[in-house]
Amino acid sequence: MTEREITSPVPLCLPNGDLNPDAVGWSRTPLHDTSGIGGGIRDRGRIKRWEYWAIVSPTHIISITVSSLDYAAVHGFWVRDRRSGVTIDRGKIGGPWTATLPPTLGDGPATAKTRDLEIEIAEVRGATKITARAPGLSVCISAERETAHESMAVVVPWSKRRFQYTVKDVVRPANGHIEIDGVVTELEDAWAVLDHGRGRWHHDVRWNWAAAVGHTDGHLVGLQFGARWTEGTGMTENALIVDGRTTKISEQLRWEYDLERPLEPWRITGTDVDVTLTPEYDHTSRTDLGVIGTRGDQVFGTFDGWVRVEGRRIEISSLFGWAEDVANRW
Repeated sequence: MTEREITSPVPLCLPNGDLNPDAVGWSRTPLHDTSGIGGGIRDRGRIKRWEYWAIVSPTHIISITVSSLDYAAVHGFWVRDRRSGVTIDRGKIGGPWTATLPPTLGDGPATAKTRDLEIEIAEVRGATKITARAPGLSVCISAERETAHESMAVVVPWSKRRFQYTVKDVVRPANGHIEIDGVVTELEDAWAVLDHGRGRWHHDVRWNWAAAVGHTDGHLVGLQFGARWTEGTGMTENALIVDGRTTKISEQLRWEYDLERPLEPWRITGTDVDVTLTPEYDHTSRTDLGVIGTRGDQVFGTFDGWVRVEGRRIEISSLFGWAEDVANRW
């Protein structure tokens, strides 16, 4: 398929709230103004906005989410100690008033505030500062942002009223600390990954997402792959970020895995991709409230295999990341 690269700022929506045809495409840096995403009565309940950060290190996995589903807010905050295998989850569901999200990425902080959970995600000079506090658990992380660093942003169009804008910023060096029951641990060799989303979704959806980052074969490599939710739209969210430069993959990749045995290997292949994830941990989510529900498996582990960028083959060896299969009724 042919995907248009966008190189100048563009509004996501037309004045009437429909998708702006000129916004459909992908960019190396965030260029879309998403402030017009708000809808009228016919879009009630369909607007989904979130900031998701995953921070991974040799010792810990940290997951932080501020999200608004229009009628409710779902905030995530969990930490896993990779050494002990202990996971602490302090996520909360609240009313939509518990979430504050900027209209466009970088236009202000994202915050979540419930009785037992506070999250703030704010842009500061050269970095994104991420803080979260809950009973017995807190983190303070700085996700560094280099001037020449590229990410992958894309608009996925289902129709003029249903579409999604996502920014996947995969290669962000991170530093900071975790405090668990008064014991502070400084993070070392850590990376942060952003999933920024603004869109209007159908009620029943399913998606795959995979990401990984680290040094391998003499390069700094970020993997960014997705599937299912982009099918039939003419766009993908597939990309490779190598030594700070984004290479878009305009191809639907093949995913092979067994949800009945999620801790067995997951393989993702395409013309320029052949990688296998060997899992060490499956973070599951299960909610069934009738009309509303979610089922998710986010499997963390190491990727091995190869990718090809501009004809150059790069060996992927023990690159830490994750792959997921999520089904939402939202």
